Amino acid sequence: MSEVHSSVASETSGIGLEPLQSASLTEFFFFVMLMCVFYTLSIADRYVVSTVLDPIRIELHLTDSGVAWLTGAAFGLFYVLLGFPLSWLIDRRSRRKIVAVCLVLWSVMTAVCGLARTSFEFFLARVGVTVGEAGGTPGANSLLSDYFPAGRRAMALTVFSLGAPIGAWVGYNVAGMIADHYGWRAVFFALGVPGVLAGIAVWVTVREPKRGCLDSGDDAAAPSFLATMRFLWEQRAAVHVIMGTALCALWGWGLMFWTPTFLQRTYHMSVGEAAVFTNNMHLWGGGIATVLTGWLMARRRMADARHIVWLLGGGIAIGTLASGVLYYTHDLAVAKAMLWIFIPSIYFYIGPGFGLLNNLAQCRMRAMFCATVLFLANLGNLVIAPPLIGALSDWFAPNHLSNAASLRLAMLCLVPTGFWATAHLFLSSRDLLKNQERARTFP
Repeated sequence: MSEVHSSVASETSGIGLEPLQSASLTEFFFFVMLMCVFYTLSIADRYVVSTVLDPIRIELHLTDSGVAWLTGAAFGLFYVLLGFPLSWLIDRRSRRKIVAVCLVLWSVMTAVCGLARTSFEFFLARVGVTVGEAGGTPGANSLLSDYFPAGRRAMALTVFSLGAPIGAWVGYNVAGMIADHYGWRAVFFALGVPGVLAGIAVWVTVREPKRGCLDSGDDAAAPSFLATMRFLWEQRAAVHVIMGTALCALWGWGLMFWTPTFLQRTYHMSVGEAAVFTNNMHLWGGGIATVLTGWLMARRRMADARHIVWLLGGGIAIGTLASGVLYYTHDLAVAKAMLWIFIPSIYFYIGPGFGLLNNLAQCRMRAMFCATVLFLANLGNLVIAPPLIGALSDWFAPNHLSNAASLRLAMLCLVPTGFWATAHLFLSSRDLLKNQERARTFP
């Protein structure tokens, strides 16, 4: 981290970065850790529903497709609708305040999910969670990009992305243990309170840096939505990075949404047993994959961004092969081995993907670029994948009664989308270097 601090100090000299020139190493470390906690809560609150999907389905008398629409698609639809207007606001107003308010709001609404007695009440509570989360990640990405220079941005955002495996461990494993002992409603209460405290901490402790202070130093007015989208479309590498990472989310997190239910049905596990089965895979497998990726991002060889997308493409291809074996086999030992490959692969691309995208965006466009990838990623992994797998499962099931075999076949239908993501990541390398230069020099 001392290397990061010295890099920041050298690259910000002479450009008027008043809020951060006096920042200590401790403040940089604290800020990254606080943003990691923020992302942890975001992932935990978002995916906890897949842990208790079957108990919710049974209590609310829903089919597979019905519970997928209620829990995943309801969240995703409003997320993608609200992401752009909130990101437009983030590019113009205090990011610190927006992130803090969003975190408190979605945490309160997560607790409200545990009070829902009907499917409509649960739907409304999930919409409330969505309103908060839609503005959180773009704001955090924009803040991080003004705390760390371009050469360290992918590494910093990879540390930020440690929140994904930690959040998934909380959302899948801690939630599973709570559900087995106290029921599915208690899970939402347990996740809501820490988020409110974290939101207050963001408001009180985080300082707002000058936009673009580590790039051009330009803090001019943000361009219009149409101008931003036109610039993005002309950044062909950015288009491929966005499509590649969004399809990674559709493939990996779309399959992961149903994986706890798949394990419960196929191998006759309880909610808690299925959670324990994947326990170390999220926390240690995903965490180590993310840390290792962050270490690689700091290597001199990765200064050439093409090496980053080649690494990501190769990793996703291997993960896709493992996911095919995972949902095809009937052998629990083989399934466990494949999960150790598949689960880490759905984490390691997140930080580098955000870092690449921020370096392909002009400084006043970063939140909108982030909103675009989140729009497509959440459209895929929440709006499309869960209901699609649920509908296919209902369709494949005899007499439309949900069972393990129909869910297995439905999940196998989604596996090949991982190779589609791989293709986009490799294609992005063709224009990556010149598009990064264009983002830095764009007037």
